Amino acid sequence: MSQLDEQIMELSRPSERINKGPVRFRMTQPDIPDDYDLLRSVLNGDEQALATLYRRRQGSIYRFALQMSGSHALAEDVTQEVFMVLIRGDVTYDPTRGSINSLMLGIARNHVLRRLRYQQALVSFGEGSEDGHEHGLVARDCPLDDVTRGETIDAVRKAVLSLPPHYREVVVLCELQELSYVDAARVLGCAVGTVRSRLHRARVLLTEKLRPVADEDEGQLATRSARCFA
Repeated sequence: MSQLDEQIMELSRPSERINKGPVRFRMTQPDIPDDYDLLRSVLNGDEQALATLYRRRQGSIYRFALQMSGSHALAEDVTQEVFMVLIRGDVTYDPTRGSINSLMLGIARNHVLRRLRYQQALVSFGEGSEDGHEHGLVARDCPLDDVTRGETIDAVRKAVLSLPPHYREVVVLCELQELSYVDAARVLGCAVGTVRSRLHRARVLLTEKLRPVADEDEGQLATRSARCFA
């Protein structure tokens, strides 16, 4: 039994009372390491730190890769590759240049773009998937019972994936991952103004692609619907 488990069991026991009234306990939680501390421990070979960091950040990395590629298999591979990069110590982290999450999303972005370029090269030689499943985002369960709404979500999904990568990634980071412009700029390695202009252009493109599907205010349909599969 771990020390944490013992502490939890101890706190779960009924507290004793004395004649002067109830004994008041001041409960304190064990220190929770931040991402930076976990990364340093990972680089020192701490498997528990790796497991903690994986549980904490695996979801966002996987969703980013899935929303960028439309492929569950690619998203799983990229997620593993990101953590392998950290384990091998193949990346240098500078705390002044952003969070660990931004660092990991930046690594994921590089792997996703590399894989997409490779897949595009295969398609150009006529070896791409004929059914198009690898190029359309596979939706996770979404609590929508209305069929028309479901068709709208599917249209948004396809529209996002049809965007050029440099527009698609700002939509995924800012709209789906809900990163700030500053954090998105750190992931992409560009200026905040570039993120803003690309996101504006991406919203315009999405609105044009979705115009036959629904008649809503510009940009709102893409933002609200896309977040359902974020």
